[in-house]
Amino acid sequence: MLAGRLNVSTGKFAVEEVDEPHAGPGQVRIAVRAAGVCLSDVHLIQGMLKPLHLDGDSVTLGHETAGVIDEVGPGVTGLTVGERVLLQAGELAGPTVLTRGVDYDGGWAQFAVATAGTVVPIPDTLSFEQACFIPDAVSTPWAAITTTAAVQPARAVGVWGVGGLGAHAVQLLRVIGAAPIIAVDPLPGARERALQFGADLALDPGDPEFGSLVAEATGGVGLAHAFDFAGVGAVRSQAARTLSKGGRLTLVGLTDQPLTIPDGTRFSYLEQEIRGHYGSGPEHVLELLSLVALNRVEFSRSVSGTVPLAQAADAVRQLDEKQGNPIRLILVP
Repeated sequence: MLAGRLNVSTGKFAVEEVDEPHAGPGQVRIAVRAAGVCLSDVHLIQGMLKPLHLDGDSVTLGHETAGVIDEVGPGVTGLTVGERVLLQAGELAGPTVLTRGVDYDGGWAQFAVATAGTVVPIPDTLSFEQACFIPDAVSTPWAAITTTAAVQPARAVGVWGVGGLGAHAVQLLRVIGAAPIIAVDPLPGARERALQFGADLALDPGDPEFGSLVAEATGGVGLAHAFDFAGVGAVRSQAARTLSKGGRLTLVGLTDQPLTIPDGTRFSYLEQEIRGHYGSGPEHVLELLSLVALNRVEFSRSVSGTVPLAQAADAVRQLDEKQGNPIRLILVP
């Protein structure tokens, strides 16, 4: 079968022929129908992110995957051949979080094997293209908003970086009643998209009036919550300066760069907080599927295009270069 493989030692990525996997005890195999291309995948290929628990040098990328069960391993109950499913983006192995497509083979392939407990049935009304990226592109901001940050309705919130995760954050903040929602991005297209997704205000971080515009929008109080979806040091410094008394900055974007507080005394005096966030739990995906079933959210606008699996490298390039300002490009085997 075809699979998009990364050698983490050499940094070489290629779509190549590999042996088909088969479902072992407690596993199922799915015929992949759609797999999302995430900025984390780009960062893995570029070497900015490294797998922590990979056994060997090579891995099939792809942590956002949906398809049809075509093989059920021994001991699996409650799942049957022919079911439409998505795969959770990772799983626990004891106290360790393992990420699909990072620490073990993922969904950039014609077939993918998954532990039965990470397989989630989806309704016929939800397309594979929209279902595949609910784990991560939607569930990560949902978990950050509802669990790590614990955002309350009618609280002022800022979202830095309106890409794949940030755009969904704006949409989901609107669902829970955060207000006002201020989106921050240097790209005019991203700011326009933020307004379409429900932001009350979209600002250029380089605007010389940035601070006063945030103050005006929040009645001089500042932001109760700020989210960094970009993983950029300058973003974190700017976001910290906009927080209200007791305000909370939640770091979702990943970076290996140090974290700097622009004014430590002010930060302490105002009793502000910084929290790290990574991924989501199985419950967050299930919550989102419930919201989809009740027509509270839908993600058709998030599918920026479909690309054949064989052209995965081109999809990576498009995302890296922000060609067409994509939210999610979808690989189709």
